[in-house]
Amino acid sequence: MTSPLHRLYSFRRCPYAMRARLGLLFAQLPVALREITLKNKPEQMLAISPKGTVPVLQLADGTVIEESLEIMVWALEQQDPQGLLDENVLSQAHALIEQNDNEFKHWLDRYKYADRHLEMTQTAYRQRGEAFLQVLEELLTKNAYLLGSRVTIADIGIMPFVRQFAHVDRDTFYSLPYPKLQQWLQNWLAHPLFLQVMTKFQPWQEGDAVVVFPS
Repeated sequence: MTSPLHRLYSFRRCPYAMRARLGLLFAQLPVALREITLKNKPEQMLAISPKGTVPVLQLADGTVIEESLEIMVWALEQQDPQGLLDENVLSQAHALIEQNDNEFKHWLDRYKYADRHLEMTQTAYRQRGEAFLQVLEELLTKNAYLLGSRVTIADIGIMPFVRQFAHVDRDTFYSLPYPKLQQWLQNWLAHPLFLQVMTKFQPWQEGDAVVVFPS
C-alpha cells in the first residue's frame, strides 16, 4: 500500500512558491500539487492556512507548513542529495535569505508596483534594491554560486526574487554593472530543474486527478 502524498498549494509565478518547489525538486520529494488562482483560493487551502498566501504544504500526517523557507528546509532535511544544507555556510545562507526577504523584497515590491508607491520614483526604488544586487555580485565574483562552488539553499531561496526584479525591466537590468549576477540568473533560468518548476498546470478543483510534482 502506497503512502499518501503530501499536498502543496502553489501559484506558478509567486517567487515564494517557486523556491518551495525548487526545494522539493532538489530533495526529490514528490507531492500532490494543487495550483491555485489568487482570485479564487480553494476553501481547502484556507481551512488549513487562513492567511491565504502560497505556498502551503500539508504533510500526510496533517501538519501544515506555511512559510516557503520552512518548506525548503523541511524538504532538504528529509533528503539532500546535492548538499544544499551545507553546514559550513548554513548560517550565512540564512542571513542572506533574511536580507532578501526583508530588505530586498521591500524595495522589489515598490520597484515593481511604483505606481502604487508614489513617495519615490521607480528609478529610486530600483536603486535602493540594487544595494542587495551589489552584495550578490560581490559574492559571485568569487564563486559560481552565492556561497561557494556548489549550489546551496541560498541560491534557490534568492534566485526567484532576483528573477522578479530583472523582469520588471529586462533591458535596464541587463544594462546594470552586475555581469556575474546576470550570468548566474541566466544559468538558473536555463536550469532543467527551474524549467520543471515553471511547468504550467491548470488550477486545481475538488475531484481533479492528482497531479504529482515532480512528475
